[in-house]
Amino acid sequence: MKKLLLTLITLSLTFLNASDLKLFENLKGTLNIAGGTAHIKCEKEAIKNIMRKYPDITISIAGGGSGIGIKQVSSKIIDLANSGRKPTQKEIENGDLKLFRFAIDGIGIVVNPKLNIDSLTTKQLQDIFSGKITNFKKLGLSNAPINLYTRDESSATRKVFWKKALKKSPISNKARVVSSNAAMKTAISKDVNGIGIISLGVANDSVKLLSINGVKPTVENINNDSYNVARGLYLLSSGEPSKLASAYISYLRSSEGAKIVSKYGFIPVNE
Repeated sequence: MKKLLLTLITLSLTFLNASDLKLFENLKGTLNIAGGTAHIKCEKEAIKNIMRKYPDITISIAGGGSGIGIKQVSSKIIDLANSGRKPTQKEIENGDLKLFRFAIDGIGIVVNPKLNIDSLTTKQLQDIFSGKITNFKKLGLSNAPINLYTRDESSATRKVFWKKALKKSPISNKARVVSSNAAMKTAISKDVNGIGIISLGVANDSVKLLSINGVKPTVENINNDSYNVARGLYLLSSGEPSKLASAYISYLRSSEGAKIVSKYGFIPVNE
């Protein structure tokens, strides 16, 4: 994060020119992508642009979580993995992984818009997610049970939140587990007593993002490092990426790709 400002300043010097789809000229074939779910909505727009221009190219994308994506690309089941965390050194070595970061994403605390709360402290978050606080009355609200939601253990969203927001405090095994950021958004939007975690790039007006210790989860605050519950979004290949995979990575890191990345609430990077 400390290098983020310098990275953003240099973006205009490193991004490709406006004809970025020309990266795919003379290419054809299939590209299979899976893993982290925060990336999906953003990448679907990029994929739509590519496949509309080049019908001989087919690109599929699926979720499963960052851990699943890392395992699948390491086994060459897929061509590229999406990951919301940097792989461990062991994972890199075992899968001969090559890392390509194209965005930075914040992770937010999310509640139903009807809930009359705007901010939580680190201590309150630790007590809620550990199961010590189970009723909103303890937070100064009406008497109602807290319905806690989390992601499965293969999720990078969960791992980064646990490390940076909870300071490695435990997460209750009574929390309801959902399979993706999109599923989290749906669950919280339908549950007035729900609290969960979500990629900022996925959140919309159907849910409410909370401040942590009074700091709002905005792109500006991620950029100035005052909100540090954030992570890189990576594309991973096993060994050197194919020509088609390489073109796809370059497109997401191009000027046109940066516009798509920014549109979905992420911070574009090219390093």
